Amino acid sequence: MSLYLKVQEDLKEAMKARQAETVSALRLLKAALQNKEMETGKPPTDAEGVEVLRKLIKQREEAVEAYEKAGRAEQAEKEKREQQLLSAYLPAQMAPEKLKAVVAETIQELGVSGPKAMGQVMKAVMAKVGAQADGKAVSAAVREGLGA
Repeated sequence: MSLYLKVQEDLKEAMKARQAETVSALRLLKAALQNKEMETGKPPTDAEGVEVLRKLIKQREEAVEAYEKAGRAEQAEKEKREQQLLSAYLPAQMAPEKLKAVVAETIQELGVSGPKAMGQVMKAVMAKVGAQADGKAVSAAVREGLGA
């Protein structure tokens, strides 16, 4: 089942169960996926859906930081719960050891070294791992692999 359909089904279930917070977060995700559909003219693929999902999760992270700095703990907790709910829709993440192995393999394939090759290696690794690792983890692993 695609991410888009799963969100729609889970939204229906949450509405029936009267889970207001879950309904709110899923409506937000559904709207973002529909916006992506309008941009492309076709239903979003799972890869595009994961991209949208990561963007929403990142927005939640930034909101948590902002609320905590402003001393609004209740709002920060709400954003954290939404972030956790949205994170459940991400595919299983690659183990750090496996990610390091992919990075080392990619560096060897490309025959590059040094910090100047960061962008080239990042692009190749992201293509290999897809939705199994987020950009921050890949960036850290590539930086470590290049000795940057």
